[in-house]
Amino acid sequence: MNPIAIKLGPINIYWYSIFIILAFIIGILLALKEAKKQNISQDIMIDYFCYLIPSVLIGARLYYVLFNLNYYLANPVDIIKVYEGGLAIHGGVIVGTIVTIIYFKKHKINFFKISDIMVISLILGQAIGRWGNFINKEAFGPMASKAILKALHIPKFIIDGMFIDGHYYQPTFFYESVWCIIGFIILLLIRKFKKTNLGELTSYYLVWYGIGRFMIESLRTDSLMFMGLKVAQIVSVIFIILGVFIFEYSLRKDNSNE
Repeated sequence: MNPIAIKLGPINIYWYSIFIILAFIIGILLALKEAKKQNISQDIMIDYFCYLIPSVLIGARLYYVLFNLNYYLANPVDIIKVYEGGLAIHGGVIVGTIVTIIYFKKHKINFFKISDIMVISLILGQAIGRWGNFINKEAFGPMASKAILKALHIPKFIIDGMFIDGHYYQPTFFYESVWCIIGFIILLLIRKFKKTNLGELTSYYLVWYGIGRFMIESLRTDSLMFMGLKVAQIVSVIFIILGVFIFEYSLRKDNSNE
């Protein structure tokens, strides 16, 4: 599949970029709608997104570059070639969290009130963004037979897209996208039908995504590595532990009315 969606003379617009932009747009609209329901100023939120978006993109790219430092030191120009892939969601989440804490502390708004809104946008954005990996033929797993992929009821166009250099591969990008969509639906239903404490939705996101990413990452063949360990699995364990602590904190504080 051609990674270039549109050619405008010398300018190429890549599918990877389109999926990332789409993820941001949908996530922002969802967050603005929920923030309005919770009487959070739309001006404050829009201003927040002006800081958040570039920070997340820079964080996601720098994270990826740092764990591939030898390559990028030898090929520094490639650092700016984001359209070829190479955005690590964990880096974006870490930097985005820091920006969120600083920004809303300034506006005297509880961090968990915002994070509970943002995690729903985030997990949906992750589901959408993974399709950029499909177009770029990255973030896949080990070789698999076509029969096995068919038995998993994976759509035909995905199976065809996973035929790379004469072999079929496990579409781990697809597994993660589906996992995130299920998580998105669960979080929406919880928010709609359950009275939650501040931080509770955030804890659910951390545990849900952490578990899914840990399992799916075990299949990945292009993982970022650190001292022989898969970085994403290390961070996933941290997410799960942090999620459990936040959940216990939210119940202990019973802070839904803060």
